[in-house]
Amino acid sequence: MAEKWWMGTVLALSALCAAAQGSGPVPASVSPSGPTDAPIPARAFYARPGLESVSLSPSGRWLAILSAGAGDRTGLAIFDIHRGSILGNRMAAIFSNADLRSVHWVNDDRLVFDLLDRQSGGGDQRVAPGLFSVRRDGSELRELISAPRPFISGDRRIGVEPLSARHGLLHIPAGGGDEVIVGEMRSDGTGEPAGVNAKRLNVVTGRAVSLSEGVPDHAFVWMFDPGGRPRLVVTRFQGRTAVHWRAPDSEEWRRLVDSAVDELPWSPRFIDSSGQLFVTTIDPKSRTQVLQRYDFAAGRPSADVLVSTPGFDLRGSIVSETTGARALGVRVVTDAETTVWFDQRLAALQEEADQRLPGLVNRLSCRPCEGPDMTVAVTSWSDRDPGQHWLYTAADGQWRKVGNARSEIDPQRMGRTDFHRFRARDGLEIPLWVTTPAASVAGPRPAVLLVHGGPWVRGRSWNWSADAQFLASRGYVVIEPEFRGSTGYGPALYRAGWREWGRKMQDDLLDAVSWTVDQGLVDPKRVCIAGASYGGYATLMGAARDADRFRCAAAWVAVADPRLMLKWSSSSDVWEEGRKYDLPRLIGDPVADAAMLESVSPVLLAERMTTPLMLAYGGADRRVPIEHGQQLLKALKAAGHPPEVWTVYDDEGHGWLKLENRVDFAHRLEGFLAKHLK
Repeated sequence: MAEKWWMGTVLALSALCAAAQGSGPVPASVSPSGPTDAPIPARAFYARPGLESVSLSPSGRWLAILSAGAGDRTGLAIFDIHRGSILGNRMAAIFSNADLRSVHWVNDDRLVFDLLDRQSGGGDQRVAPGLFSVRRDGSELRELISAPRPFISGDRRIGVEPLSARHGLLHIPAGGGDEVIVGEMRSDGTGEPAGVNAKRLNVVTGRAVSLSEGVPDHAFVWMFDPGGRPRLVVTRFQGRTAVHWRAPDSEEWRRLVDSAVDELPWSPRFIDSSGQLFVTTIDPKSRTQVLQRYDFAAGRPSADVLVSTPGFDLRGSIVSETTGARALGVRVVTDAETTVWFDQRLAALQEEADQRLPGLVNRLSCRPCEGPDMTVAVTSWSDRDPGQHWLYTAADGQWRKVGNARSEIDPQRMGRTDFHRFRARDGLEIPLWVTTPAASVAGPRPAVLLVHGGPWVRGRSWNWSADAQFLASRGYVVIEPEFRGSTGYGPALYRAGWREWGRKMQDDLLDAVSWTVDQGLVDPKRVCIAGASYGGYATLMGAARDADRFRCAAAWVAVADPRLMLKWSSSSDVWEEGRKYDLPRLIGDPVADAAMLESVSPVLLAERMTTPLMLAYGGADRRVPIEHGQQLLKALKAAGHPPEVWTVYDDEGHGWLKLENRVDFAHRLEGFLAKHLK
């Protein structure tokens, strides 16, 4: 296959999308146009990728491509790698009122996918995204799990009625059959989640068979062997969690471990084709998670450590040709993603990919993974590059580019993101991400302290971030600390944040700014704090507690009163188990810690908020209901400090889903920051 011939197929793909929507992804050989000194439009950062994802069929013959199509909708095209053309020269699945969100091959002829309407606000989409199946040629489209709205016409709802919207995809068995495994969320008599029931679902007939007989009650997490047989469940009830195992030759479930939530001595991660269970434990030396095998005879993890990532908890997945098949390697994330290959041929191919595409993370996915017909899809990215897609075919040894994820983004104009660690004032080591603008400017710069949400998550890894790059493109250093309470860096950092909202967690943010100032990167007199959800809470506390350190504060979907999170509300989606057992431990007990909670509730500190403030909320938010914003607005007005900017997107939930709202908010934030930092 000649390179010229291949580029013709890339152009054909772009033309297919362009014909459907009037414009489409720019081919890989075409450079972004326009003056390089003009700011990159906000829309380029926040629009969906023109080329969203690619995935190989089990045989490696077909490539499923999620890409922009008619009406700026994300659709599915199937590329015939042998013929070098789009199957049928049309989208296999595309809708006028929805976007394909994710797609999976069931076998070489059929795929399943779910939907999301990205042109409606997130508040309108409170239920599951459904599940649909389609043949690769676009025929036999059917609804397997009900979607919230009629995305396909009634005459295409063939066979039995779809499952209810409370179902979702759990697992795709190996072997190329016609079945997938789905889970149904069960509720108790009060409507609270009570567990997940697993079912085997035939994607051709739509018929489902329960797999939950004999399974322990309150099972929320399921793991399966390659054939789709349930082998492990994790239960959660009344503040305790347990891991249950079923051996290959048994129908009985055996409890392996039981503890209070957050006290499990190990966590299940993978099951391979031999039935081996892989778990993560805390290494006593590094104090971070490592990967080990579970020794069933001894009733504990084995002593040998298979994979460790010092300084980082083990985060990643087993790489195999199909789910649960022979492990070919382990994909892990330290600061960036890397793959530890067990297979020497793939290790050599990884080295070749890294040489051809230097400075990028290069993720290899093969189908099949052995023999002369091996085909490999390569997805590449960096802190400055939002993504490229390539194909390697072993038959001719050729590397061919499929396209760029975001053709409007020029990596040369993006900022650099670097990973650091510094010591907080009490000596705790805090990870830190710093993005610096591409343009060279003498001396310290203005900065935005961008606080991640959660807060019990890992905030960043080394990749392209729309928020960080948008702010850097406007001339700001972006400071993103993994403050105490964050996960992914060992239990010490995570646990150090328990009951420290507004206190030591806030100190870490100030210490991160001080560190960047000491490095000569940031002008201490030109720093604004910003963030969403918990990050919005920290922003409000920054405005109240440390007004002298920040020129302005921008918070969206922000928790304004942590006490509200600990109370039942019909407008909140926080479940009772979390309110009763998790949040009191992580934030504070509403009775025993009442005084402390009052001292760190921004709504009670409005008189101190003299810093210029920008606020935005989603009118349909169920994670942080708009009551938080309304009470804060009332308190700020009463204190004589109304926010400089107040915005409510009535149809949005916990964040902005509609592109027009994402761009509108970016423009508002850009103007607000420029007013106070430039």
